[in-house]
Amino acid sequence: MNPITRDELRLALESARPPVLLEALPEQYFRKGHLPGARHFPHDRASELAALAVPDKDTPVVVYCASGTCHNSHQAAATLSELGYRDVRVYVAGKADWEAAGLPLER
Repeated sequence: MNPITRDELRLALESARPPVLLEALPEQYFRKGHLPGARHFPHDRASELAALAVPDKDTPVVVYCASGTCHNSHQAAATLSELGYRDVRVYVAGKADWEAAGLPLER
């Protein structure tokens, strides 16, 4: 999978064509806080939700989960790639890294 760092993600989110940001965690964790603008995208429902979350398969997508030890984001990204999405990246360090850097979460 194609990883993205926190700094690369911040730049991408500020760009003219920001990626769709997907959190691949259960709803309870999403509700406690998620990266600004992220959409809830449970990894075990990726096939079902992909077309609703990201209708255009050319849209840049970044998937993340809790931390580097969580693999939900990798599973969701793999599903998106299998479905034909062409620009899928994984923020491997995830929400823990974002918070550790003092960056805000939405609730």
